[in-house]
Amino acid sequence: MTETSTQKTLADSKAVRWTCLFLVSLTMLAAYYFVDMIAPLQSLLEKDYKWTPSNYGFFSGSEYMLNVAGFLILSGIILDKMGIRFTGLMSSGVMVLGALIKAYALSSTFSSGGPGHSLMSSFWPSMPATAKLAALGYAIFGIGVEMCGITCSRAIVKWFSGRELALAMGMQLATARLGASLAFFFSAPIAGGKTVDGVLQGQVLNPLYLGLALLVMGFLTFLVYTFFDAKWDRQTGKGKGGGDPTEEFHLRDLGKIITNPGFLIISLLCVLFYSGVFPFLKYAVNMMQNKLGVSADVGGMISGLLPVGTIVLTPIIGGYLDAKGKGATMMIFGSALLMLAHLTFALAPLNMGIAVGSIIVLGIAFSLIPASMWPSVPKIVEERYLGSAYALVFWIQNIGLMFFPWLIGVVLEAVNPGVAERVKAGDATAVYQYTVPMLVFAGLGACAVLLAFALRAIDRKKGYGLEKPNKKKAEVAEAGAKD
Repeated sequence: MTETSTQKTLADSKAVRWTCLFLVSLTMLAAYYFVDMIAPLQSLLEKDYKWTPSNYGFFSGSEYMLNVAGFLILSGIILDKMGIRFTGLMSSGVMVLGALIKAYALSSTFSSGGPGHSLMSSFWPSMPATAKLAALGYAIFGIGVEMCGITCSRAIVKWFSGRELALAMGMQLATARLGASLAFFFSAPIAGGKTVDGVLQGQVLNPLYLGLALLVMGFLTFLVYTFFDAKWDRQTGKGKGGGDPTEEFHLRDLGKIITNPGFLIISLLCVLFYSGVFPFLKYAVNMMQNKLGVSADVGGMISGLLPVGTIVLTPIIGGYLDAKGKGATMMIFGSALLMLAHLTFALAPLNMGIAVGSIIVLGIAFSLIPASMWPSVPKIVEERYLGSAYALVFWIQNIGLMFFPWLIGVVLEAVNPGVAERVKAGDATAVYQYTVPMLVFAGLGACAVLLAFALRAIDRKKGYGLEKPNKKKAEVAEAGAKD
């Protein structure tokens, strides 16, 4: 046996590869906090900044606009060409830049007529200047967060392929969702949010500044990760992305990805499922306030239970998938639970117990599908295309995530005529009816169930191995080394 075949590398050390996972996961924790920190403050934005639900919906969807316009595809190409280290640091820096613009948009300096206010007021008069500039900052942040997401996924595949891949991805998702939970639990209290005569009071900028500080921390943790990544590349002699340098990605290879039937189905399943979760979270706190008559603090705590549940369940499900498989079946069950939870929110006589139970069911769904979906992509697509494959999945996903927050805002206004004006005027008795928006979300779940069955059928036909354990390759490799 040659010396190179027995040489230990950094990836063979559990301590090192799990440390690398921890570092990139902290970057995503910071990103997820910033994504969701405004959601518990929707009523504050409507009152203090005179935003309508459709303004808020447009702002919420703006995170994905530039990605849908092509930046996410470009991000995948950059990742495959320039590698994990360059792309990760670049994406972390772009997130900080977008956060700074968003903070300025909501500052008293800008809202009182500071630099750029007249320009932002000169077009689209139905949209407040603060909403337009905040949406621009959020869109720039969105380029960074999605670029960082595919980079972290690529990094995890690099370090854990043939090992505990689903568990590692589950742990990364769990850590990131801890950031979302922190946003839902603490945004309203950090904002100084108090309900006076039924109207939320507070400062939106307080949680925003915390988010900015976390993003800077995330940049630094990814910087530390790059030292481990560079050392492993030196040990293995691999290229920037960790693949075979003789098999570099070329732009024409995008055609090979998008003509893969398994890839297309998993991408469509992704957009349906995530459109039924993330846009819902943008409105969940306000829905709890209106359906249950609770404060923003309590509504945030109920909504925050969704990511809390996934923190525990996603790694457990990932470990099961590594050992036992059944990834496609997990996606069927997850889609069905998504539909069930939204139907409950739409049609059941909601009380605190039912609301908490439905959020927990939605959290189980949110554990089942991502934990099984993301480790399935490397089974369907060649490794040298993986950065661009993840980028394409995220791009398709972003189309839904851009469109549905705005759609729900429009639907909410349409089925509640005159309520937005009463909320802006400070009328504490104004209540939104959320039945129709929740039925829209339930419809996404129903379509996801059908696609999940189609994915399992195509897996049986093509033999991708989605129902097989992820650890099989590692066991084969270890047996070969012993021989």
